[in-house]
Amino acid sequence: MPKSSLSFNQAVIEEFRARGGRVGGPFEGGDLLLLTTVGERSGREHTVPLGFVRADGLLLVVASAAGAPEHPQWYRNLLARPLVRVELGTEVFDATAVPAEGDRRERLFEAVVRSAPGYGDYQRNTSRLLPVIVLEHPGVGAEAGAGAGAPAREVVSLADKLLEVHDWLRAQLRQLRAETEAHLAGGLGGVGGVVGAPALGLQLRQHCLAFCQGLTVHHTGEGRGVFPALARSHPELRSVLEQLAEEHRTVARLKDELVTLVSGLDSAEPEAFRAALARTADELEAHLAHEERELLPALAGIPFPPPGQ
Repeated sequence: MPKSSLSFNQAVIEEFRARGGRVGGPFEGGDLLLLTTVGERSGREHTVPLGFVRADGLLLVVASAAGAPEHPQWYRNLLARPLVRVELGTEVFDATAVPAEGDRRERLFEAVVRSAPGYGDYQRNTSRLLPVIVLEHPGVGAEAGAGAGAPAREVVSLADKLLEVHDWLRAQLRQLRAETEAHLAGGLGGVGGVVGAPALGLQLRQHCLAFCQGLTVHHTGEGRGVFPALARSHPELRSVLEQLAEEHRTVARLKDELVTLVSGLDSAEPEAFRAALARTADELEAHLAHEERELLPALAGIPFPPPGQ
């Protein structure tokens, strides 16, 4: 496609990637990142250039849309699918997008305006409360008291890669259970100024959806790629793989119950969520342990990434 026919955003994206995060024009000298979300309805990836602010050790973006009356589409996307991809300079990483609520949102928005006063003008020009989104980098605590990801593991084989993903899933489960208990004890705030947010709280909702999104991606990859390849190369594992696939279906059903509780209703009963989370956690922990016992010896001999990649 000729350069002249590219949209303004696409031209900025291409320049950003070609110049290691530096762009000219109206964004020259500014703090800019690329955020890739998955379409709320389409399921397709969408990338947008956004200004960012660092405050309280957090990476923040604001769904300002220059003060437009409605939230931008990328914000609606991340509410549905909180796992996003961030390009910051030459660094590319996955993150969990968590809009701040209540007093925390007010504190962070004040910090944003101190750094970039234009956001204050955008807020004055619209009646909607501009969402402030924390982009939580895996392996880094989001804020004091928030759960951190598992320590980085050296990955040289497919077994290492499997354990890396399992580490992440277990860390997310621990964080979800801790946040749920804190919420039930009054440690997490209510919905703040977020219209239509579930009673469980937006932070807990986003972490739950991110966990469910990551679990779906992992099990889909295993079902479509890893398991069929292992069945061909290690026929003695076929019955084990069938058992693991059945466990996938059980975990998926429980995961769908969680998603329904936090995103299919205007409000969610915290105790019902706690019980559903406990069932999912118990089933998933047993499945992960079973998978590791049966598959790690075979996967240890398969290099990762594959040669040539």
